[in-house]
Formats: sequence, C-alpha cells, structure tokens
Amino acid sequence: MTDMTNDQAKAPVALVLRHERMAHLGNLEPVLAEHGYDVQYVDLAEGETTPSALVPDLVIVLGASTGVYETEKNPYILDELAFLRERLSAKLPTLGICFGSQIMAAALGGTVHPGDTVQVGFRDITPTAAGALSPVRHFLDVPVLQWHGDTFTLPEEVTLLAGSADYANEAFGIDEWALAVQWHPEVTTEMHEEWLVADEAYATGSGTSPEELREDRAANSAAMQTASRAFLTEWIEGLRR
Repeated sequence: MTDMTNDQAKAPVALVLRHERMAHLGNLEPVLAEHGYDVQYVDLAEGETTPSALVPDLVIVLGASTGVYETEKNPYILDELAFLRERLSAKLPTLGICFGSQIMAAALGGTVHPGDTVQVGFRDITPTAAGALSPVRHFLDVPVLQWHGDTFTLPEEVTLLAGSADYANEAFGIDEWALAVQWHPEVTTEMHEEWLVADEAYATGSGTSPEELREDRAANSAAMQTASRAFLTEWIEGLRR
C-alpha cells in the first residue's frame, strides 16, 4: 500500500482486498470515485498486509480462484478471516463478491464447501422478499455473471437476499452495513474476455464453450453493467443516511 497524500486523507477510504490482479473492481471503481472514495488495493496473495480492520470507511472483498478452505496452500486466508471477524464484529461497512461473500460467511460462522455444479456464465437470480427491498433488487430479471463452484451455509445473523435455481444462497446482508453477493457484478466486457482466456479450462469445465460464453456476454453484459451501477450506488448512499 502507498501512503496517502493530504488530499486523499480527507476522502473516505475504500479498502479493497484483492486476491488476483485480474479480479479487480472493474465497473464498480468509477462508482466509488464518483462518491468521493479513495480506493486502496491490498494484494493479499502477494504478501501485502491490511491495516487495522477498524480503520477503513469501507471494505470490499473481491473474488479468487482459490477456496476459502484452502488455507494450507494460501495461509493469508487465515489472516483475512481474522481481519473480517474483527470488522464484522464492529458492524462496519463491508461488501463481499464471490469469494468475498464466501469468506464473509465463514467469518460469521458459516462453512464454505464445493458445490454440486460449476457455474460459469450469466444466470438468473431470484431476490427474496427482503432482497426486493435491498440493492439486490436491481438484478431482478437481469442475468448476472457467475464464475464459481463453491457455496456456503448461511450464518444465523444474516438475512438471505437472493437465491437461484442452482444455489440457494446467492446473496445476504446484515442491516444496511454488510452485503455479500455470490455473483460478479463488477466484471466488464474486457475483464470477462481476460478471464475467459486465462481461465479457459475452468470455464469450459462448466460444460459451455468459449464461443457460447462470448455470445452469452454479448446478450447480457450491458444490462448487468447498468444494474451493477445502481446496486452499488444505492448501497453506498444508504451507508451515508
């Protein structure tokens, strides 16, 4: 991490826990900038360390190709779990995406494990009654990008916000300050192509060809971009009320 300038120090900090360089904030970063956040990445798999869990105004936990349970291969996950336990115990604003949702669930007492299917491509999710009153509502009838094969049990203190035909637990929240989604709202067209090239074996292992996945992207990505902007905007503005 780099030291903040005086101007940056005046801005609220959005600390982003990143696990792979190509799994970044994507289309969510401009929304944060528009709301005045100073975005700071911590690259955990590269050995970078986090500040105190209580310091950042907002924490966003991004995706990863590893599993939350693969701590022997990736020991930084244990430190990340400790960081999130402290932050969530303090009820401070935290957003999790894919792996981020899974590790948030684990930090809250849930378990993470391989699912029955690998999901790669745009899929429908169904908001619950609570989800229809949350920022997740923007994804109703908007297929979202899934790129995962793991799932999690729902911790007791959270509210289920969405499920799907393949996975019952797709999104959860706690009051207004914690939000987690299993899908990838952040992925732009450019990111999708980069992931598809770099992770083709995993993507095609879901039973879909690269050509079909590109057609899927052409049909659905634009609508998801719009929904993603509305989703993050509503959540951020809700934090400030």
